[in-house]
Amino acid sequence: MRDPRFDILFETVQIGPLVARNRFYQTPHCNGMGNLRPQAHAAMRGIKAEGGWAVINTEHCSVHPSGDLMPEVLQMLWDDGDIPPLALMVEAVHEHGSLAGVQLAYPAYYNANRLTREVPLGPMDRPVSGNHPMQVRGMDKSDIKNLLGWWKAAAVRARKAGFDVLNVDGNFSTIAFQFISPRNQRTDEYGGSLKNRVRLLRELIEVTREGGGDGCAVSVRLIIDELFGPEGLRAADEGIEAISLLAELPDLWDLVVGTWADDSPTSRFAAENDHEPFMVGIKSVTSKPVVGVGRFTSPDTMASLIRRGVLDMIGAARPSIADPFLPKKIEEGRYEDIRECIGCNICVSSHFAMTNLRCTQNPTMGEEWRRGWHPEKIALAKSRSSVLVVGAGPAGLECARALGERGYKVTLAEREGFLGGRVTLEGKLPGLGEWQRVRDWRVTQLQKLPNIEIYKGSDLSAADTLEFGSDQIVLATGARWRRDGVGRAAHKALPFDTALPIFTPDDVMRGSLPGGNVTVYDDDHYYMGAVIAEKLALEGCKVTLVTPAADISSFTVNTLENIRVAKRLFERGVTMITHRSLLGTGSSSARFMDVRTGENSEQRADAIVLVTARLPNSELYSQLVSGIAEKPSIRISRVGDCEAPAAIFAAVYSGHRFAQEFEDSSPLLRRERIDLKAAG
Repeated sequence: MRDPRFDILFETVQIGPLVARNRFYQTPHCNGMGNLRPQAHAAMRGIKAEGGWAVINTEHCSVHPSGDLMPEVLQMLWDDGDIPPLALMVEAVHEHGSLAGVQLAYPAYYNANRLTREVPLGPMDRPVSGNHPMQVRGMDKSDIKNLLGWWKAAAVRARKAGFDVLNVDGNFSTIAFQFISPRNQRTDEYGGSLKNRVRLLRELIEVTREGGGDGCAVSVRLIIDELFGPEGLRAADEGIEAISLLAELPDLWDLVVGTWADDSPTSRFAAENDHEPFMVGIKSVTSKPVVGVGRFTSPDTMASLIRRGVLDMIGAARPSIADPFLPKKIEEGRYEDIRECIGCNICVSSHFAMTNLRCTQNPTMGEEWRRGWHPEKIALAKSRSSVLVVGAGPAGLECARALGERGYKVTLAEREGFLGGRVTLEGKLPGLGEWQRVRDWRVTQLQKLPNIEIYKGSDLSAADTLEFGSDQIVLATGARWRRDGVGRAAHKALPFDTALPIFTPDDVMRGSLPGGNVTVYDDDHYYMGAVIAEKLALEGCKVTLVTPAADISSFTVNTLENIRVAKRLFERGVTMITHRSLLGTGSSSARFMDVRTGENSEQRADAIVLVTARLPNSELYSQLVSGIAEKPSIRISRVGDCEAPAAIFAAVYSGHRFAQEFEDSSPLLRRERIDLKAAG
């Protein structure tokens, strides 16, 4: 039963001519499916509508070929041929009583038009973002007139597709915001004063209203603060004033902060509701509903924001990915069942990989159409088979949970005296505390299932495992960090002097710490090298982080935290060295080679921590396979890191996939193909 404190979250909200059934608003977000995989996209958005989100938006939807962001996989409404794929999404959202919104957008400075080869347009002549050898042409009056025409035509198409809410995107990468920013140095009526700089956004709102007609609501997604210092738009200076100048024109304000990295910081660097200070005062300048984001997972935080008049609707992208049924669970009083976002941003990395959305907490995300998976429903057991899962890390926990949900009798055995495996250990490193939600949610669900037994402190041998008597054995025994230097840069063991102590992240996480001058060698390139360096610095070590990559924690560019990682290490006094590949060690130093020039160098060290690669804990599997002849009726499988070490999201997915496909002779895997006959 729902706590009355949260009733306020389920009040209806008037959005222009429409009524949202509650205050939950899924803000626009990328997903790697877009117009290339429209059926997968529609299924994903439909699941969220089923889960109770009142408004479901698309991602960036380009209005014209001169606003081409390829190779990013997004949406477009360039002509009527783009209507049917988006209509699929609208239908899926409407089926569950939610409103469908489209994020109409025209990029500026962030698009080199690689696909269409049109000349990029923007407020001024300047290079495109990044290193692509292309410049933007400053728009003249005829260009602006054309843009307004393109935009209105896209709004008409959006209405034909069935969309309810037409969003005018004023995000960091869009033309509307680039005109509003103080960095706009135009000298005509579209530059100079703030009133002039908001002119284009005003006109875009007006043509959207004309194209959408009386039946559609018009929303605006706008940056309230660029976080760019005095050169950028600041909430206290012009941000709120910009809204006041257009206060009643749209039907809803959807507000964000800074670039994507600012708007979606990871939990390592920002807590829930970190944007509230920027939202204070907005309700004093507009009567229209205001939406804000902040990686909201706490019903108390959400209700407080509404009750205090900070927001009218709770905006969310990442929390809606981690748990598409978050609103429904709050509505039904099932708070402990909420699959809370851990703020790792692996979902964001899917966009840069241009593939189906994925989530550490929710392994069904992006697989709704392709594999037919649902975050809250799973097929019942096909037999009375019993399953022994060995290892209670992220893969083992998820495998046991999902098998238990299906109705199988499951025994989960863990060698350690705690559950969670690597998640429990890594969750104690600096900034990774919220990652323990991966463990906590699964343990909570397991404890509800009467058909699951859990044993901690159970170090099973091969004989023990076989004699247990289960029909299926699933090994989820994890992996261990290598001590020989093998990784991406070194393909065979490196020569190490035994006089120099060697540590791995496993040692550090279990309390065995080096001292003095410590070199951390990162050939893993994700988060581990940096968090180990940070921990050791906090412990008083003088730390040097060395990597063969061109940047520190280079993969974190894809999780929007690369700059924050470097800044944090700098603040901790960590020296950072790039482009250096480890050659070996001496008694008191580590030897490196510059991967560009081949120049050799030495780094004095009292110890070295190797963050290179991991080895699967496959010993039990090998023993079982060799002894299986004695018990041919027993099936043996591996999931997670003990099969192939990877990030936590892959381990969770591996465990879930096994459970989904257990005793299924033909698991679903659909692909979206181009219909050449129709195209012809």
